[in-house]
Amino acid sequence: MGKTYIIAEAGVNHNGSFELACKLVDAAKEAGADCVKFQTFKAKNLVSNNAQKANYQKETTGEGSQEDMLKKLELSYDEFLGLKKYCDGVGISFLSTPFDLESIVFLNSIDMPFWKIPSGEVTNYPYLVALANTHKPVIMSTGMCSMEEIRAAVEVLKGNGCGDIKLLQCNTEYPTPFEDVNLNAMESMRRELGLEVGYSDHTKGIEIPIAAVAMGATVIEKHFTLDRKMEGPDHKASLEPDELRNMVESIRHVEEAFGSGVKEPSLSEKKNIAIVRKSIVTSKEIKRGELFSESNLTTKRPGNGLSPMKWNEIIGTVAERDYATNELV
Repeated sequence: MGKTYIIAEAGVNHNGSFELACKLVDAAKEAGADCVKFQTFKAKNLVSNNAQKANYQKETTGEGSQEDMLKKLELSYDEFLGLKKYCDGVGISFLSTPFDLESIVFLNSIDMPFWKIPSGEVTNYPYLVALANTHKPVIMSTGMCSMEEIRAAVEVLKGNGCGDIKLLQCNTEYPTPFEDVNLNAMESMRRELGLEVGYSDHTKGIEIPIAAVAMGATVIEKHFTLDRKMEGPDHKASLEPDELRNMVESIRHVEEAFGSGVKEPSLSEKKNIAIVRKSIVTSKEIKRGELFSESNLTTKRPGNGLSPMKWNEIIGTVAERDYATNELV
């Protein structure tokens, strides 16, 4: 197994502040993530003025329109250029998801390693075509999607110039109930569509992304914030910096634990073989010429003598010398 690519999703948890965004970059780097991801949009291009908030957004930001909420969470294109420069200086990959066609054009002018498609854009044909036409790799979340919708999006991407696609199992409820995670859908997508898969997580805690890696996820995406108590739509379902660090460390431990798949003693445990295993030993004194039998032999530690797997070969043979009790045969 290769190294899991870990995307620390800052999203809009900067609350419209460039300074806060830079602090999120620092936190993602310190946690050991491979990449820090933001969201680029113009509220006027993203939603119509009568678009309602999702229930989780109403719970975290109150009433009002989506447009009003999103205007407060915008960063300017100049600020995103500054963030890209800041990420380069810190030594972490910059990524931002575009939410409108204008933002695609802008972000394409920044040297990003790939596109990250959010779940809400999987059925947006003009958006998919615009991304595919750049010929960059794509990682696509699949929340709210049926297999048919995912297949259709993949066909659009492939048909318009995108040859490198990874799919992330995802659920768009914030936070996601554990019973709705459906990690097994990763394998279904891999099997049916023949693409690499990963997992974008909105559950509370860090267990589910770790489990996803154990099940073969090659990409993990997870929201994080500096403080879950901050105002904004996504803070509540995000990890704080120490939790993000724990998640990354745990994933790296799981990766180490995969091993080669060859079943053999490891280097660390070979020294324990003689200590833990047993050998054939005498259970009483035996004189030369006596037969070894179940009444005068037993098995005890250490394991540096004759293996008990030779038991049937020894029983009934003649002792060629005298043995004391508890002596290796």
